Amino acid sequence: MSLDIDFVRSQFPSLQQPALTDQAFFENAGGAFPCRQVIDRLTHFYTDHRVQPYGPFAASRLAGEEMDEARARLAAMLNVETDELTFGPSTSANTYVLAQAFGQSMRAGEAIVVTDQDHEANTGPWRRLADAGIEVREWRMDPETGHLDPADLDRLLDGDVRLVCFPHVSNVVGEINDVAAICERVHAAGAVACVDGVSYAPHGLPDVGALGADIYLFSAYKVYGPHQGLMTIRRSLGERLPNQAHWFNGDTLYKRFTPAGPDHAQVAACAGIADYIDGMHRHHGGGSAAPHERSRHVHDTMRAHETDLLAPLMAYLSGRQGLRVLGPARAEDRAPTVAIALGTPGREIAASLARHGIMAGGGHFYAARALSALGIDPDHGVLRLSFVHYTSRGDLDRLMRALDRHL
Repeated sequence: MSLDIDFVRSQFPSLQQPALTDQAFFENAGGAFPCRQVIDRLTHFYTDHRVQPYGPFAASRLAGEEMDEARARLAAMLNVETDELTFGPSTSANTYVLAQAFGQSMRAGEAIVVTDQDHEANTGPWRRLADAGIEVREWRMDPETGHLDPADLDRLLDGDVRLVCFPHVSNVVGEINDVAAICERVHAAGAVACVDGVSYAPHGLPDVGALGADIYLFSAYKVYGPHQGLMTIRRSLGERLPNQAHWFNGDTLYKRFTPAGPDHAQVAACAGIADYIDGMHRHHGGGSAAPHERSRHVHDTMRAHETDLLAPLMAYLSGRQGLRVLGPARAEDRAPTVAIALGTPGREIAASLARHGIMAGGGHFYAARALSALGIDPDHGVLRLSFVHYTSRGDLDRLMRALDRHL
């Protein structure tokens, strides 16, 4: 069943706001609109039981139960165990804490592999471990296409490598990396795979269990939710790494990598993401299925709609002179996050498009290393056009008309 765009858009209150109805939103990679279910749960938590959770009185008990519900339901959709899902203040913060744990458990001379395709959150914290004598090796992308060749990774892997960090999708290149195949290579070398899924998860929650990632990170606020960072970590790995939380929380896996308490209301509100996915599954003809199967059905429906919209945009851009589109030309090979390098700085182009009702972004998007590797000055930056499944064909037509005026 094809995606019902009218139903989808009715689930996002922002799309009905008068100030936004004459705008088309193409900066979703920076943060998506929250769905109604998340907003309702957040309002409910703040209104009905904004108290310290897990206490003996009713409001406190219910607050804890709603937080537990969010963890259990999202973990099931991601196909991991409930306690293998951690909530933190952001993906950047979660990665930084993880890097401290790995730094404490590795010896000088051991190695990690990072890429030059990543957002800074999944490369900068790891590179800092070089200060402790840990060798940092760089898996480099093709400077023309931005492609990460797994054969190049093979040449970096040996018995000294303990960890390989790479993105599911780069937030400027847009190519969907074959996570399952890469994780197999990493595991065959005896190393751990850490995957940044921030730019992939908004296009459908991944089946982390099937992908084989030891660590998978993404941001709830880019998946229609509140500003939380979600991280899955295999129990065997999480229990092996040094505890980064209060000593008395060290026996609870989902607390080991959260030094400070998470935002209780936002954790509880993340259950609204699961509500939305289940509602999408029911509306689009899904039958009885396990949570990760329901999530997969919604993932495929979202991806099909996005690919159908992305194909004409890629064809339009390929016919224009004087611009460089980063990443694959085929819509099927990429996420709908399209970075474009032109002679004019990205921020200036975004400002020009804003006058025509297009909300887009310009800059380096915390991927300064990636742009430099592609021969683009990060200060000049790129125009980035990004959308998700609630984007309509009307939005896309409006974007191309605005680009016509600018280009």
